[in-house]
Amino acid sequence: MDVKKIRQDFPILSRKVYGKPLIYLDNAATSQKPKQVIQALAEVYEKYNSNVHRGVHALSMEATEKYEGAREKIARFIGAPTECMVLVRGTTEGINLVANTWAMSNVKEGDEILLTEMEHHSNLVPWQRVAQAKGAKLRFLQVTEEGTLDLSRLDSVLTKRTKLVAMNHMSNVLGTINPVKEIARKAHAVGALMLVDAAQSVPHLPTDVKDLDCDFLAFSSHKMLGPTGTGGLYVKKAVLETMEPWLRGGDMVREVTLESATWNDLPVRFEAGTPNFADTIALGTAVDYLQSLGMNNVREHEISITRYALGAMKELSEDFHFFGSPDLSKRGGIVSFHSPDLHPHDLGTILDREGIAVRAGHHCAMPLVRGRLGVPATARASFYIYNTEEEVDALAAAMKKALKYFAKAPSGKPRA
Repeated sequence: MDVKKIRQDFPILSRKVYGKPLIYLDNAATSQKPKQVIQALAEVYEKYNSNVHRGVHALSMEATEKYEGAREKIARFIGAPTECMVLVRGTTEGINLVANTWAMSNVKEGDEILLTEMEHHSNLVPWQRVAQAKGAKLRFLQVTEEGTLDLSRLDSVLTKRTKLVAMNHMSNVLGTINPVKEIARKAHAVGALMLVDAAQSVPHLPTDVKDLDCDFLAFSSHKMLGPTGTGGLYVKKAVLETMEPWLRGGDMVREVTLESATWNDLPVRFEAGTPNFADTIALGTAVDYLQSLGMNNVREHEISITRYALGAMKELSEDFHFFGSPDLSKRGGIVSFHSPDLHPHDLGTILDREGIAVRAGHHCAMPLVRGRLGVPATARASFYIYNTEEEVDALAAAMKKALKYFAKAPSGKPRA
């Protein structure tokens, strides 16, 4: 993959922060956007802005064609049938849709929902509500010292009482890639359904929902080069056909009387109101961009730069604890770290002054960070297609500078 050429497509990467070239390492929070996506969004408003599915005039029909074309691209990108691709505002809305429709109708008192300790809040809090409302129990797969799931307990926590397994494909803190295909197979064997939170995986890994054999898979546009406020929820057709619409209103209906209504075809019955068609069309362009690179190449680049980052930071290993598996086949492009001598927010501020954007905090995964990892917060560098080894070197140098600033030179070296 020609990273130098790719970087030319991202206008924001040419800007400076505090007089320093921007080094953007906060891609797990949101990715930057190539000019092709920005232009696609501008074209909607410049050339054919009109509501979709409602008009017989040229602009509406053109917008509808582009919107439904984007749905087809997004569905193909994850190997899904188009009628199973519900367009939502993002991962959080997708998971909440499942929680408020399928789960509220199917989870009963005494049932169990199996999660993991490494879930972010969007795949935890909705299930807490379902469990409280239905009298169900939440169970959890634990995280090992290495930062992977402890699968030795899987057969004991996955039982006939398990109604749903809901887990991330890739941890947004540890970078751990979870064996969701294997776990889906075991979930189905006991009669449970499988939901995959793919917020961190769809942008970075080749994804095929048929191969994973999951029942639900949710992801966001803004982490995969697309605009904010749109994303996708895949639901296996046999399941989707049984689900009642969550939000009700315009366009999701077929016939309406004063007393009742019937529902539109799949998947539109789950998309009440005017959809975020402009951003979804631009997401279609983001999909085109990623496919032109090849998702296997995206994955290979991230393995390479993560390997380089872990090597470059070895010198700091006595001052920082680095979380996550050393096995790069089980890890995405995320490196989280913590120093007992330097609060992550202080570190993030120092790095910012060097033009380096990382995230500092609990990463919306408070039970994992404060509970399992036992730290108040971490700093997190997360990589994508446009990041370079030179940027990793700059990060390592800035981390050393931060230690010096707080009067703590890297171990083994004299203090300044």
